[in-house]
Amino acid sequence: MSFRRGGAVFVGVDIGTSSVKAVMADERGVRLANYASSYGTNRSVAGAAEQFPADWIRHVEKALKLFADHARAGDIVAIGITSQVNTHVFCDQAGMPLCPAVTWQDTRPAKAAARLEALIDVETKIRALGAPIPIDASHALARMAWMAEEHPETWAATRHVMLPKDYVIAQLTGDLSADPISAVGLVGENFDYANDVLDLVPRAVELLPRLADPLEIAGTVRDGWPFEGIPVAVGTMDAWASMFGLGVVSEGQGMYLSGTSEVLGLISRTRTGKEGVIVFPEWRGITLHAGPTQSGGATLEWLSRLLGKDVASLSAEATATKVTAKSPLFLPHLSGERAPLWDAASRGAFSGLTGATGPEAFVIAAMEGVAFSARLALEAVEASGARSLASVRHGGGGAMSDTWCQIRANALGKTMERVSGHEPGATGALVIAGVACGAIENLEAAAQSLVSVEREFLPGKADVEVANERFEAFQTLYRSLKPLND
Repeated sequence: MSFRRGGAVFVGVDIGTSSVKAVMADERGVRLANYASSYGTNRSVAGAAEQFPADWIRHVEKALKLFADHARAGDIVAIGITSQVNTHVFCDQAGMPLCPAVTWQDTRPAKAAARLEALIDVETKIRALGAPIPIDASHALARMAWMAEEHPETWAATRHVMLPKDYVIAQLTGDLSADPISAVGLVGENFDYANDVLDLVPRAVELLPRLADPLEIAGTVRDGWPFEGIPVAVGTMDAWASMFGLGVVSEGQGMYLSGTSEVLGLISRTRTGKEGVIVFPEWRGITLHAGPTQSGGATLEWLSRLLGKDVASLSAEATATKVTAKSPLFLPHLSGERAPLWDAASRGAFSGLTGATGPEAFVIAAMEGVAFSARLALEAVEASGARSLASVRHGGGGAMSDTWCQIRANALGKTMERVSGHEPGATGALVIAGVACGAIENLEAAAQSLVSVEREFLPGKADVEVANERFEAFQTLYRSLKPLND
């Protein structure tokens, strides 16, 4: 492959829960252009969280058109795409959506998930998947079972069930494929579909795309799109792409990804079988133990609507407020919780309010509550991988606040290594694009050249002691409210 004198340029696109972010950068990691624009989520029915695939396509097209006008557009050699999971698009034979996409936040399939979960024991899961991955409301099979029960006409017309990145790649290239890493709870350690699990839902195996390695080329951009003929990588899910975008690629490294939700991860070949954690099959020497929570930046978005102030204003107000032993406590289960509790029925709560509690105290409590959920997930991840982390790579939109980063460092008792840039998903898609097209030798080299640490946040000894006591109270609050929520 030959390049212009300026060197290779890559495009990375992240189809997130609230926005599309895209980055154009050269092989040294220099950002040449970026794009970010948001879209809404339909929550008109209790438990629903739907999006329109047309919104994703519109923003991807805008991003590519923007980059096509750049002076170095001719140096672009590959495009990488990542996206949110488990968000599912039910499509007809032509690959067109039959209904809005059911996002990972949608809890309506919870009852269907519980029925499926009861049909398969832990031993069968471990044998089929390599780990006891739960079937919760966001699992692809739960979505299929729910669609068949609640919308039989749509289900009968369904011929493909795709993730957002796979749907967008299909529109871009005409190729219909998926990667085994993103197929959470559907593939075994051989990276093939696990029939013992898929057989729980009739037709499931027929509706899922063919599997391809994330570093393969899915196809080239077809006529009518910017960058016609440029290769597009198969790519993988946002958590993995963001891991690469945080520079986490080696044994013993950990990550804290902060976006709409928080995702905690650890690379470790050791598997203890700890429940509540997603353990992915080993891929290219990487075994990822992951704990995705349900709430992160979405909690501040909710609070901003409640208080009538934007998120930036709330974050600014929080800088002058310190967490103390008497600060209000917050359980951020506004839409249930995922790892490690997997409790869709749990609900949010404030505790310890007084007549003197002001808006800034709510903000700090929300930040701390999200950090405590992350700690719970990280402890489970560490137990799953039999490793204790002293520091974690940190990034994402929720990492932009210095105050929140410090709260996380204190709550977890870990050093937070915040990376440069605020779009680790798109950066990770860049990494994948660079390796997939052969311009960069491997993931380690790509992460080294494209990712750098901007700042470290160290846990304070006294603050950690306060956080440890409050974390115990946080867990007590959850256990006390569970009978009421159930």
